[in-house]
Amino acid sequence: MRLGILTGGGDCPGLNAVVRAIVRRSVMEHGSEVVGFLEGWRGPMESMVMPLTLQGTGGLIHRGGTILRTSRSNPFKTERGPEKIMETMEKHRLDALIAVGGEETLEIADAMGTKHGLNVVCIPKTIDNDLNATDFTFGFDTAVNVVMEAIDRLHTTAESHNRVLVCEVMGGNAGWIACYGGIAGGADFVLVPEKPIKIKDIAESIKKRHARGRDYSIVVVAEGARLEGEEKPAEGPLRSANGQKPTGVGERLANLIEQETGYETRATVLGHIQRGGSPTAFDRVLATRFGVKATDLVHEKKFGRMVALQGNQVVDVAISEAIGSLKTLDMNLYGVAEVFFS
Repeated sequence: MRLGILTGGGDCPGLNAVVRAIVRRSVMEHGSEVVGFLEGWRGPMESMVMPLTLQGTGGLIHRGGTILRTSRSNPFKTERGPEKIMETMEKHRLDALIAVGGEETLEIADAMGTKHGLNVVCIPKTIDNDLNATDFTFGFDTAVNVVMEAIDRLHTTAESHNRVLVCEVMGGNAGWIACYGGIAGGADFVLVPEKPIKIKDIAESIKKRHARGRDYSIVVVAEGARLEGEEKPAEGPLRSANGQKPTGVGERLANLIEQETGYETRATVLGHIQRGGSPTAFDRVLATRFGVKATDLVHEKKFGRMVALQGNQVVDVAISEAIGSLKTLDMNLYGVAEVFFS
């Protein structure tokens, strides 16, 4: 067989490990050829390809980012986008495509399969861990470890200055990174999109901490968290009445805490640091397992499927099971974090 790979949406650690695994399994086990499409779905639309060989993909497991690069291109928002993809597949004599990405990438793959007959298998990836049908996505563990290390460092400077430090992390719609990172880093408060922020309650808890001798506090907040009574639009960031994008939630929260408590408060935004760098051991192994499983699905001609981690087993599910709604934070887990609030 001849198969293609693309990596779409936001980058994350582990993508190169997936590419390496697919090429290795395809060539060594199945005797197949592999090509990579550059820049997500733009690659097959514009016939942007590169050969992928054992030699060229060896030694990739530790590298962050993606050698195929990525984009958020959507063929269904491009004139003749789906048709161009099918023409490219025929031009390069490709039997199937493995699409690696988050919700939007998977939605496109599902539509290409059901509406245009593309032979496609998907691999889920997102640092946000907000895809359904899989317990974990690779990239998430690495992001959590970045957050944990940042919080470890914030503890020492917060204690030295008797400050409240707010750490804003990624998670526009789900609080998985904030919750796992906050628990691992020993944060005093974790604020997530699933539960509106009650600023008065947070301020009172911080005051009580200070009253009993805890003169500093660490607050972790997901970028999509919002204040109680503040509505978040269906798409895009919160905007003020004049249409301007406001300061990020971390900075806004720090200002409010300082106003309510009188304690010096500062904000740190981790941003894309969470996406970069080498993947953790967990993500390297998970990405490798996903790549091997997806390759086998292609050669078994089980198209329209996505690999997933359920328990400790890598299984396959219909792509449709993973899309349509996001997997929000398990509030039982959030209850564990709340044990340490105050």
